[in-house]
Amino acid sequence: MRQSLALGLAFALGLAFTDGASAQIKLAVGGPMTGGSATFGAQLKNGVEQAIEDINAAGGILGQKIQTPMLIGDDRADPKEGVSVANKFVGDGVKFVVGHFNSGITIPASDVYQENGILEITPAATNPKVTERGLWNIFRTCGRDDQQGPVAGAIIAERFKGKRVAIVHDKTTYGQGLADETRKAMNAKGLKEILYEGVNIGDKDYSALVSKIKAARADLVYWGGLHDTGGLILRQLRDQGVKATFMGGDGLADDEFATIAGPGAEGTLMTFSPDPRTNAANKDIVEVFRKKGFEPQAYTLYSYAAVQILKQAAEQANSLDPKKMAEVMHSGKSFNTVLGEMSYDKKGDVTGYTVGGKKKDRYVLYIWKKGPDGKITYVETQ
Repeated sequence: MRQSLALGLAFALGLAFTDGASAQIKLAVGGPMTGGSATFGAQLKNGVEQAIEDINAAGGILGQKIQTPMLIGDDRADPKEGVSVANKFVGDGVKFVVGHFNSGITIPASDVYQENGILEITPAATNPKVTERGLWNIFRTCGRDDQQGPVAGAIIAERFKGKRVAIVHDKTTYGQGLADETRKAMNAKGLKEILYEGVNIGDKDYSALVSKIKAARADLVYWGGLHDTGGLILRQLRDQGVKATFMGGDGLADDEFATIAGPGAEGTLMTFSPDPRTNAANKDIVEVFRKKGFEPQAYTLYSYAAVQILKQAAEQANSLDPKKMAEVMHSGKSFNTVLGEMSYDKKGDVTGYTVGGKKKDRYVLYIWKKGPDGKITYVETQ
């Protein structure tokens, strides 16, 4: 009798612990945690991690805490790895994913998530196809290449009118997509490029490309791609005496770009969304990151905002059912985030950011320059 009672108590306790564990919300982050894009993976990871810490400290979501430590998937910026990460998240019972970083990984991974009822918000994947496929489950906190490209193309056409422009991309979904959108906008304003080239990621020697740019006498080199390859190309351009202005998009937005490129990074132009670190309302959260030794640049706060949106969507739906939350998000309702007030359209794209009652442009121009500390970083042009 005692033995059966003990077994019964043990079984009941086991159920209690199982229920407690399952009551935790399973949220994961997927991105390039290793490799050349690892700095961006760190932005996603740190942004989500801090948001989870803050939300759990405030009571969680609908009375439930988000599971910690959070689940992390390293997609290594590779589509096959991205699908493997997505399938692992499915096996782990994940219901919400913040990620991925690269468009070429986000697109196939989001198919896996849709099939398995997982809601995904990418802080960084900008290719239009991410949200143009009619999926119920994919959203982003960032803009799109067909929004950024026209801004970049217009800037080039205005600032480099009558000049010689070379366009180079890394053949990825993101890099070539942004380069093509920029090229299209630039051409529409009457400026034709004198060189259009694709290069392979992972190469170390870009001397053939440098020679072509040098022979073309380019005044501007527009780069469609990420900071690591872009930084290497710029360093080799400067080493060969090429003084052409270098310009790129949000893929450059990490201080490691200047580390790789060297002193020649100064003067580089870049389009990116308004920097949420400059919003006075974010002073405290920015300080939290800095006290932990992490500078919350680029997509860090975009990742933080993704978790804020998931929390508010659940509260507005009064449910942690991903599909019900997605319905709320698609409805046009507003969310208050570190990026400002924002809402979504039916596709899952941001309709705009409002900060302090004022609409913010989706993309603005930055220049890389040396600060008082001697460090080269990006600052918004006035």
